[in-house]
Amino acid sequence: MSYETAKAAFADWGVDSEAALEKLRTIPISMHCWQGDDVVGFEQKTGASGGGIQATGNHPGRARTPDELRADLDFAYSLIPGQHRLNLHAMYLDTDAAPDRDEIEFAHFAPWVDWAKDQDIGLDFNPTFFAHAKADDNLTLSHPDQGIRDFWIEHGKRSRDIAAQMGAALGSPCVNNIWVPDGYKDTPIDRMSARARLEGSLDAMLAPVQDKAQMLDAVESKLFGIGVEACTVGSHEFYMGYAIRKGTLLCLDMGHFHPTENIADKLSAVALSLDEFLLHVSRPMRWDSDHVILLNDDILQMAQELVSADLLGRTHIGLDFFDATISRTAAWVIGTRNMQKALLRALLMPVDQLRAAENALDFTTRFSVTEEFKDMPFGTVWAEFSARADVPNGRRLIGELDRYQSEVSDRD
Repeated sequence: MSYETAKAAFADWGVDSEAALEKLRTIPISMHCWQGDDVVGFEQKTGASGGGIQATGNHPGRARTPDELRADLDFAYSLIPGQHRLNLHAMYLDTDAAPDRDEIEFAHFAPWVDWAKDQDIGLDFNPTFFAHAKADDNLTLSHPDQGIRDFWIEHGKRSRDIAAQMGAALGSPCVNNIWVPDGYKDTPIDRMSARARLEGSLDAMLAPVQDKAQMLDAVESKLFGIGVEACTVGSHEFYMGYAIRKGTLLCLDMGHFHPTENIADKLSAVALSLDEFLLHVSRPMRWDSDHVILLNDDILQMAQELVSADLLGRTHIGLDFFDATISRTAAWVIGTRNMQKALLRALLMPVDQLRAAENALDFTTRFSVTEEFKDMPFGTVWAEFSARADVPNGRRLIGELDRYQSEVSDRD
């Protein structure tokens, strides 16, 4: 089917495919650096376990240096239509020095900023509260030891400074997302004290005023993780309340909730109390296993909610998966494109007609139209979007992914 035929088919339902393509072109997705090296980072010393963060598999081609990671990112971006961002963790500093986490400075990340300028992309940032000797108790900002809390507070302050300088240098607000692994493996006696310590540490960390035109704070919850099965100090309820009281962004990670919860359903609920959000789009399999996202119902519903609730302008979309059983660059490319495909499908839905039917309690029309639309030529419109960005689809895409993987497979 030609694009013109597909365009006419959507127009017959009152949908402007050209408007959808133009809107999709303007939606940046923050691609996460940690897929490229299995969440190892480039610190010269850590002396710690992974802190509940684990990538499984040993596929050849893992990036071992910042230059290798940037080369892999360059390749991935070349196969993704649109203009996007990079989500960088503090453990990915690029320097010959060996600063500890409470000593990091903007200079340690300057090569990333230079690269981002050359690529004309924005940067987002994350303090790294795991994979460090002072996190091996699975307690950081809520640790009973004031000295350990002070260490991590300082790391958080420095991360915010770095993020603000990134935003200033690139002319785009840098989202600085705060996630800590704090919790208990077995049932605690005193949850209240741990949460009070976490709140106090966050308050101290966020006390220095930053320009929101340069940096935006976000806080991220989790249901549970390895070693914190009984209690996560920073639960969803904790951070939702904190974000509302303190005016930060709330990060909703699709892997950080119970498997039966619909994360798309949460967007409109929190939208009444928060100005902006951060999404970490992932695919849990029974738990927070961070599989590469598919074009499945969860992703389609998330995209549909963003469009139908008019939340695209208030939502920062980031990805968060890491799979070392497959090509890491292919994971980036396919996962990011799947998020874009989901957004395109949502943008091509007759939302006004469906909303009118729902408000009239005409659930039969809502049902029949959404089912009929499953047969619409979304793929043809996506092919047009890709062609206009001069990126391949189908066999050509797979060929490019295979070619690059063969070039990097000899990395030790």
